[in-house]
Amino acid sequence: MTEPAHPQPATGADRTADLAEMLGYLAACWDEERRLLARQLHDSLGSSMTALTMHLALLTQHIPADNKAMRDRSAQMKTLLANIIETNRKMQLELWNDKLEFLGLKAALAELVPDWGAATGVTARASLPDEDGSYTRTQGVVLLRCAEEGLRNVAAHAQATEVEVVLDDDGEQIMLTVRDNGRGLPQHDAARESNSCHGLRLLRERARYLGGTLELGPGERGGAVLRITLPKSAPA
Repeated sequence: MTEPAHPQPATGADRTADLAEMLGYLAACWDEERRLLARQLHDSLGSSMTALTMHLALLTQHIPADNKAMRDRSAQMKTLLANIIETNRKMQLELWNDKLEFLGLKAALAELVPDWGAATGVTARASLPDEDGSYTRTQGVVLLRCAEEGLRNVAAHAQATEVEVVLDDDGEQIMLTVRDNGRGLPQHDAARESNSCHGLRLLRERARYLGGTLELGPGERGGAVLRITLPKSAPA
């Protein structure tokens, strides 16, 4: 009688591949949950707040002109509702950018970059292709997340005055670059690694799962450069 074959122990490379696949799957599930939650906020809370605003406007029309107290209270309620609607809109955008899904990556970046520049006071430019390429939803999400993470790190650490976000598509691969003119990266590799945030680590693993790479390094003229490169075709 032959003895049953024992399974071979997993190698380090096998474990790494398994973990990368699991991380990619979990990240995709996380993105889908964020998309659904943003949609619920839009359909439920957003619609309710808009309806309340309309009802309040109708009620205000029936307040006598000489009743200053009631008109002041109505104005306060209108301001409060407007603030809630704006907060809800920002929450939806943080969770999921609808422009990415309905208008494409180019439209999402064209809005993200100048809005970020206006909010931070940093001169921000976006260099985008003439036409939007054909990307999967997952690729578009990862590319947009890279732009968001890069801009977030510039605002938090770079002390930059200028930022440029560049999207290149040569038909075989997609490359998104975020470069700034800030103070640059720590010179020592260990210091640079210790300062790396979980957001960049997650992006690096997501890029790897899609067969691509994520690189963070010094710019040719100072500052820092964050670049993600993804193949247009799915990894084998």
